[in-house]
Amino acid sequence: MPLVNLFGSQGRWVLSALLICAVIFELAYCQKDTQEQKTTPGRKSKPSKPKLGKSTNKVSRAVTAKPKLKATPVLTQVLNRGKFKKVGETVSVQTGDTLELRCRGKPVQWRVPKYLEEDDDGRLRIVQHKRYGVLTLVNTTGVDTGEYTCYPMYCEGTDCRKEYDKAAKVFVFFPDPQELFVPSSDYYEAIQLRTNWPTLLPCQVTSPEAKVTLHREFPPVEVAVDGTEISFNVKRGFTIHRPRPHHAGALFCVASLGNLRQSSTKYMLIYVNYPMAPPAPVIQASSSSMAVGENLRVSCSVVGEQDVVVEITWEYPGQQIGRPLYTQESISPIGGGAARQQSQSVLLVDEVRDVDQGAYTCTAQNLQGAKSVSTTVKVVPKAKPKKP
Repeated sequence: MPLVNLFGSQGRWVLSALLICAVIFELAYCQKDTQEQKTTPGRKSKPSKPKLGKSTNKVSRAVTAKPKLKATPVLTQVLNRGKFKKVGETVSVQTGDTLELRCRGKPVQWRVPKYLEEDDDGRLRIVQHKRYGVLTLVNTTGVDTGEYTCYPMYCEGTDCRKEYDKAAKVFVFFPDPQELFVPSSDYYEAIQLRTNWPTLLPCQVTSPEAKVTLHREFPPVEVAVDGTEISFNVKRGFTIHRPRPHHAGALFCVASLGNLRQSSTKYMLIYVNYPMAPPAPVIQASSSSMAVGENLRVSCSVVGEQDVVVEITWEYPGQQIGRPLYTQESISPIGGGAARQQSQSVLLVDEVRDVDQGAYTCTAQNLQGAKSVSTTVKVVPKAKPKKP
């Protein structure tokens, strides 16, 4: 029998109430489930990888952070109206204008061209502020052309030193319409050419736009500049990289800019066959043990570059009693690919005596330095002839 008929009308009311409760319960459950679904994705997205990664990186950087190095000073040029410009390798400033350079550092020191170090006529002013130094040069002329360097200072208490490896530098040109070369008071300048030592001819121009050539006075010809044997740098001049005897003589530079053409100071190049290293003498005695009355020979030999002068001097036991020095000097070429020679000095001691016993020292000297070597000679009594 149906459940409705069993309970009558009262049962129908009860059943309806139960159904209504079931519907309400279902709706409440669905709403709660929906809210949990909204919050659940939030939980899944809560461990946000970018945020966690960001915080993790911060910790990692803090652990592996390198010690902070002292920054290299920044050199800037102060322009009109308070504008600043970071300088490159070179800067051009019109003659008469003011040069103002600012260098970051506390403190800093400056190096300026030699002319300004000797006499700046009160035109140069250097001021150290809290965090930077300022160099100001007024009433500029072509002679002020050169390199300006700022050195940061490392200080421990009152003891300070320049940090040369952190220097900031700039080469400043002051183009002068009347002077293409930096003026010099010398008409001639003697320069020594040394074998295998680069030699600089400082034909310094005031304008980087000037064309510069190298010339020989006698015979009057232009010297070829190939960039290998001889090269030119607008900030330095001409460099002879491997001087040879044919480079010697009177040379000068010629600069041209527009309709202006001028000659530089004349350079008298004197060639010196300069050694690459100090001499390495070798000493040898005819015998380490001599009998009274025998003749002693002690030789001192040096092998080096051809035409390089080597001076050899002696110290010997006989000097103490005034025994005179007798030597034989010789220079002889050595065969082979390179041009080399042997310089030799032989010390002669006739009829040695007891006072000739001791150390014999030879010192060989060239333009690079000197070196000494010694040997010891023993003097023994003369053997008696055997009786028949």
